[in-house]
Amino acid sequence: MGSATGDGPPGRLPAPEIQAMFDRIAPRYDLLNRVMTAGLDRQWREAAAAAADVAAGETAIDVCTGTGDLAFALQRRVTVSGHVVGADFAENMLERAREKAADRGEPVEFVEADALALPFADNAFDGATVAFGIRNVSDLSAGIAEMARVVRPGGRVVILEITTPRHLRRFYRLWFDRAVPLLGTLVGRDGAAYGYLPESVKRFPEPPELAAAMAGAGLRDVRWQLFAGGIIALHYGRVGV
Repeated sequence: MGSATGDGPPGRLPAPEIQAMFDRIAPRYDLLNRVMTAGLDRQWREAAAAAADVAAGETAIDVCTGTGDLAFALQRRVTVSGHVVGADFAENMLERAREKAADRGEPVEFVEADALALPFADNAFDGATVAFGIRNVSDLSAGIAEMARVVRPGGRVVILEITTPRHLRRFYRLWFDRAVPLLGTLVGRDGAAYGYLPESVKRFPEPPELAAAMAGAGLRDVRWQLFAGGIIALHYGRVGV
């Protein structure tokens, strides 16, 4: 769910520590997602897959794929005639994703890869997505540009991420600063990892700034929509022709 390149700006964990953290929480990652979002994360990932605008027979890549849920949603859209790659730098996450793929009979290909140096040619895919992972990449603009590089002209780049809402800020801070680390300790057995979550969100750009970063990476017609009272933002734009 991140990038192995660079140590990132001040206040961000060094990339090797982020990689180790995600490897550590992989066995309980899905359970924590369901608990923290009341199961709504599945709906948000389906919305992200729809925003990728891929069809049967096409190709897509899910960057920072984690345990693969968004990659599976993309595979359902491209069908067995298409091809989806899930890329991540945390091998334990990928192991869990491969287990899920085998159990479900899903033909998604999972590869270990750095989000800042994807091992694919220019224009290799019809669409690219990332869910709850781009904020862990050490260079946001470079990460968006790398996703755009591997997508053909006219294809979509989609970012699903937690953001700071304009309303409900008191509830938001209570939930992320106190409840999430507690759940991480009780359910995920790793309070430190889920204590990092609110800090990573605080550093992440709000929707207009993220849209500007996407436009700066060469994406056109950038739009976004909010879910969960403005806590979740779904951005998408097309690679310039």
